[in-house]
Amino acid sequence: MTGAMSDDRVTIRCEDGIADVRLNRADKMNAIDPAMFTGIAAAIDRLAAMDDVRVVVLSGEGRAFCAGLDMASMADGGSGLDLDARTHGLANGPQQVAWGWRTLPMPVIAAVHGVAFGGGFQIMSGADIRIARADARFAIRETHWGLVPDMAGVALWRTLVRDDLLRELTYTAREFDGTEALEMGFVTRLAEDPLASAMAMAREIAGKNPGAIRGSKRLYNLAADADAAAVLIAESEEQARVIRTPNQIEQVRANIERRPAVFKD
Repeated sequence: MTGAMSDDRVTIRCEDGIADVRLNRADKMNAIDPAMFTGIAAAIDRLAAMDDVRVVVLSGEGRAFCAGLDMASMADGGSGLDLDARTHGLANGPQQVAWGWRTLPMPVIAAVHGVAFGGGFQIMSGADIRIARADARFAIRETHWGLVPDMAGVALWRTLVRDDLLRELTYTAREFDGTEALEMGFVTRLAEDPLASAMAMAREIAGKNPGAIRGSKRLYNLAADADAAAVLIAESEEQARVIRTPNQIEQVRANIERRPAVFKD
């Protein structure tokens, strides 16, 4: 599978089961304006329908992952999105640009360099796995502008870090680097070249039975809120979906024969 799609704010290039997705407003450090809100939501919708995409790698063009809200464009009329309307399942429009990555059926790996502030930090947090440079800078930035985090960050961070750390970082809006982000749990691992590291991981994941990978993501998404009984039932149901299927059998054969597996999407 090979192909490319783009709009003014987000590009998608697909090859070998991996979607390379990039925020594409490099001259503004990928700051979020109304067009970026629309572009990210549209990209998530497109990816959700791509059965042959096994992994998504999300990054930013230019000097940064995402500098957060473009406050000038917001001052000129806001995002144009209704904060009350649940336009994307549980989420409203602004929340979808972060929460939507978590709801995609395939894993999402964020590769982070430069800065991920405010809304950009929340977008990063929607990924399943986050790889960053040690010198990348992060901040829960909203109180600096007299706002609260409202792009799904609160729902995402509660599974990553301690409550008191979230409160401190939110109340102070202070910046912290990749090393501290790793120690706290916001970042999965550090890399000198996060994009290269993310692509290498994506290739490894793409070599696994896609049914098992998607089922595992559903289980971990459920585990954030469900009780033990529901999780135990879900484990059994997900296993029943994949065991003895052609792709599962192919995984076993490929492992025994020491060759790359060839799956049917």
